[in-house]
Amino acid sequence: ALRVLKSGVKCSDADKAARDVITEAGYGEYFRHSTGHGVGIEIHEKPFVSPKSAAVLRSGNVVTDEPGIYIPGKFGVRIEDMALITENGCENLTKAPKELIIL
Repeated sequence: ALRVLKSGVKCSDADKAARDVITEAGYGEYFRHSTGHGVGIEIHEKPFVSPKSAAVLRSGNVVTDEPGIYIPGKFGVRIEDMALITENGCENLTKAPKELIIL
């Protein structure tokens, strides 16, 4: 969802962007939760980035982008980024690398 996060975007549209990528990859049935949530005084707070959310992102919001895929009996994976919403997009506050490292 990072590519669509910016001020004025509906949270449900941001959720849909993440959900569409996962569905197109063939894993839609395994994405069974919301995409993210706001972060502030509490770790989970408004705005909630979910399919039913009527909230609209505003400049200055900090939200998570944390889509996950969980295949029962096999594995699960979730990558979480934290993003600062701006007028023109977002700043990814998470600096961890995303390359797959095989040990």
